[in-house]
Amino acid sequence: MSVGLTKSRFINTFKCYVNYALSRFGLVRFTHMPAFVSVEPAAICQLHCPECPVGMGNKSEKATQKTPFMSREVWERVLGDIKETAHTVQFYFQGEPLLNKDLPAMIAEAHEAGLYTILSTNAQALTPEMAEALVKAGLSRIIISMDGLTQDTYGAYRIGGSVEKVKIALQWLQKAKSVCASSARSSLVIELQCLRLQSNEHEWCDFKKQYKTLGADRLVFKTAQLYNYSAGHPLMPSDPRYSRYSQGEDGLYHRKPLHRGCLRVWSGVVITTTGEVLPCCYDKNHSYAYGNIMNTPLAELFTNENARAFRNAALHEKPQICQECWR
Repeated sequence: MSVGLTKSRFINTFKCYVNYALSRFGLVRFTHMPAFVSVEPAAICQLHCPECPVGMGNKSEKATQKTPFMSREVWERVLGDIKETAHTVQFYFQGEPLLNKDLPAMIAEAHEAGLYTILSTNAQALTPEMAEALVKAGLSRIIISMDGLTQDTYGAYRIGGSVEKVKIALQWLQKAKSVCASSARSSLVIELQCLRLQSNEHEWCDFKKQYKTLGADRLVFKTAQLYNYSAGHPLMPSDPRYSRYSQGEDGLYHRKPLHRGCLRVWSGVVITTTGEVLPCCYDKNHSYAYGNIMNTPLAELFTNENARAFRNAALHEKPQICQECWR
């Protein structure tokens, strides 16, 4: 089956947008399923990024109870619950997805179900064989994190990683696309993603000039979420336009104003390695879990009391994880 928006997916997505629009006027209803799902293939990572809970080892007790990898049993339950109504599945949350050896098979099964598939990785574990397997699996888009063009700038954030491995991985992916050029599964989009940091701000123009030469099809810059930023942060960009934080009259840095409402918690969920269902990727400590898909169907979890309470809070009260969001 090719990737596409079937009738059931179109109807579900339409209901999602209508329900979200109505919620902005105080009419809260749930007549749809998640339009997209993020799954966590692995809960571990080989890097020690300073602003990542996994890299910092700063996770709640509940989060540390996760198994390292999503099992076949959990994945099959997820796919069975989403394949008729969701249009996209994202293979990333907190850990490094490529560490799960079942990942190509998971992507292939999602592709066969007609789902658009996205993978985000630091590319440290990518090999020529893995690159070919991902392309053959029908992966739609791969996001490669690369926050510097030299080892010094890259290593300022991706601690323990090698920028040369990333550059080589990009070439392997392009080669795999070329080898599979005659296949319908060779339409992989390679996206290079760079966090805007003070350590790499002098390279932003060079990124724009070089990303295609490096092997990427597109380049995306993202602002960085930082912890303990009130007194400033060494990774915070010099230009406040590219930071999520601004300096107030008190001399301290504050989170820039948030918008009201959030389509994301109406349209999708995150599912961890153990099958726990979370409202979004900012719930890194599993503080607002809806329940577990291994015990309860996703259709029930998506509309249960926990889910309703969180969405209502997202509309009006702004839970802590919403205060750190940049959507």
